[in-house]
This record gives sequence, C-alpha cells and structure tokens, in this order.
Amino acid sequence: MGDIDRIRWHCRRGLLELDLILAQFLERHFERLDREQRELFTEMLDEPDNDLLDWALGREEPPEPRYRPVVELLRAD
Repeated sequence: MGDIDRIRWHCRRGLLELDLILAQFLERHFERLDREQRELFTEMLDEPDNDLLDWALGREEPPEPRYRPVVELLRAD
C-alpha cells in the first residue's frame, strides 16, 4: 500500500460529512501540498473526528496555529 493509499484509508472516519470533506481535499489539494503541509495534514488526522469537522466547517479554529494553512484549504472546498 502506497503513502497516498494509507492516507486515504486514514481519512475514512466515523462521520460521513467529514469523510466527504477529507476525500474531496485529497482529490483537489493533496498532490500540490509541499512536504511540510502533507506532514501537518497526516498529523491532523490523529485528532478527534468532531474537532476535525469543526475546524473544516469553521466552527472552531485549530489549537495548533501551524495547522491553520491546511485547515484553510479544507475550508476552501
């Protein structure tokens, strides 16, 4: 299994809406991310589903300021 396949699998979550947001993000943005942004995205995937969804929908800001550029891309879709 390649890196992108592992990441795609890790994007499968318990919340359908979050699954859709993350899948769309992978399709539209992941290939264009630099190494640091990819690492941040995969690190963010360790966060709880509800937190990720709140960040993606703009209901909350991520507690880690370094996540913000990637979260902004999640919100762009």
